[in-house]
Amino acid sequence: MRKLLLPISFLYSIVLFIRHKLYDWGIFRSKGYDIPSICVGNLNLGGTGKTPHVEYLLNLLSDKYEVAVLSRGYGRKTKGFLLAEKTHNSSDIGDEPLQYITKYDKIKVAVDENRCDGVNKLLEMKDPPKLILLDDAYQHRKIKPGLNILLTDYYNIYKKDILIPTGGLRDIKYAARRADIIVVTKSPNVLTPYYKKDTEDVLKALPYQKIFYSYVEYQSFKPLSKKAFSFDIKEAKTVLLFCGIANTYSLEDYLKRNFHYISVIQFADHHIFTDKDIDDIINKFNHLIGKNKFIVTTEKDVMRLRSTSLLEKFEETPLFYIPIKIKFHKEENGSFDEEIINYINKYDIKNIKDAGE
Repeated sequence: MRKLLLPISFLYSIVLFIRHKLYDWGIFRSKGYDIPSICVGNLNLGGTGKTPHVEYLLNLLSDKYEVAVLSRGYGRKTKGFLLAEKTHNSSDIGDEPLQYITKYDKIKVAVDENRCDGVNKLLEMKDPPKLILLDDAYQHRKIKPGLNILLTDYYNIYKKDILIPTGGLRDIKYAARRADIIVVTKSPNVLTPYYKKDTEDVLKALPYQKIFYSYVEYQSFKPLSKKAFSFDIKEAKTVLLFCGIANTYSLEDYLKRNFHYISVIQFADHHIFTDKDIDDIINKFNHLIGKNKFIVTTEKDVMRLRSTSLLEKFEETPLFYIPIKIKFHKEENGSFDEEIINYINKYDIKNIKDAGE
């Protein structure tokens, strides 16, 4: 079926190539800004780890600078510009922005499907940010970030894929030329020179592009239900994973290494859970063999569940979520952190916070 759709992918690639060229030639205009703006995006439909990499940047920058995150707010029911508040739910602003505003107190989070309008409204505020992170804006050519970070999955390098609907790319490979930094995500925790050379032979980065490798570090399981607080995770043998994210292989691999048996219920990315979904999850869990068993989901899925009353259904079931952190492998030619700070230092940001504040 995918091969039959190949002509559509070919025609779509021509349309996208012409669009990119019109921007490259200045016929279509891109708007830049006088403050640092960092775009984190990908060419794939999803699953490269944009959200945890935005959080990595927030951990790096939010204590030093007045930072705002601007997102489309995928899956929200609202329209236009909206400044996120902790009282909002995922239907108001989307699950990723809700995760940012929930975890970070010192930042602004806004959503707007028009990124230029979103930046303009942020800058019109009485206390405007001095640094903006553009979450998933790589395809938005109307805005011109100061620094483009392109993410690609170590096990699914964009150079090996093709355009939708035949493949899993939402933009053509030509678009990768705009990247200043390419981050190969979900790489092995132990990365050998051979693995790096093999990856870089595939990527064929341009001279001005720097490549960094990140990997996922899983944190301690966090209880979500009443039953979970009294459950001893160290005694667990069996785990049921349910999630609505684009790519689960990394998490599945981690669980397989730590537990005897794993069962998975996979939903579509950004899935909105229903009563039936939760009933099916609990029913499957109850039919799993063994007593030392529990349910786990992702932090992003929790954002959607907390926006409903569905979490109450899990009260008598040991339900946990597992946070993750992004780590970077050391590089001989400088670190990822240094690259980001060096970019920001090109600007005259006068509101750097004093260490003593």
